[in-house]
Amino acid sequence: MKLLLVEDDSAMRLSLTRSFERRGLQVLAVDSGSAALERWPQWKPDVVVLDLSLPDIDGLDVLARARDQGLKSPVLILTARGTVGDRILGLNVGADDYLPKPFDLDELMARLQALGRRAGGGAGAGSEAAPGASFCGMRVESESGAIYHEGEVLELTPRESALLRALLARPGHAIAKERLFELVFPGQAEVQLEAIEVVAYRLRKRIAHTGAQLVTLRGLGYLLKAQT
Repeated sequence: MKLLLVEDDSAMRLSLTRSFERRGLQVLAVDSGSAALERWPQWKPDVVVLDLSLPDIDGLDVLARARDQGLKSPVLILTARGTVGDRILGLNVGADDYLPKPFDLDELMARLQALGRRAGGGAGAGSEAAPGASFCGMRVESESGAIYHEGEVLELTPRESALLRALLARPGHAIAKERLFELVFPGQAEVQLEAIEVVAYRLRKRIAHTGAQLVTLRGLGYLLKAQT
């Protein structure tokens, strides 16, 4: 995924660039609004991370000009200006998501992946893990669908197994709660969406010893990551 990072703070820009590149993203980092507007159409990023407090052009003006020019890349606003008014204004101008500073890097990555998937059609999100795929020592057995950790079968309920198989399909990526609900409670219209939270709560305890962590992301869903 190609990312355009617009951030005037040099330390923050360098830190984010390194973090994104370690996670496999191609990053073009610029330090001003004018540079962003110049490089955006050339770079054609899949996602843009945009700070609002830029030295030459306010970030909201950068976004408005980009949209006027027909630049459609999803934009996540990342800023210390965390008031509700700024957030509403940013979304009205054309932002796709908003994350105030300070922020959690895992949440930022999950939000960027979600934006990238929506822009690209969401391929692969919320499917089941391929048999034999392994994460934190966990793998799905090809014939039975049972999930093993370090050679020992995990004692899970059918719903917990369905949830874990879905999360193992894309570790490190957020999967929407609604999609997970479809996989865990297929065809059960009488069950409330919130029921997936109960399954996730129980699964989080079941896998605590594996080195994997089930993370809840507000407004996005869940993701599976290695404990740090």
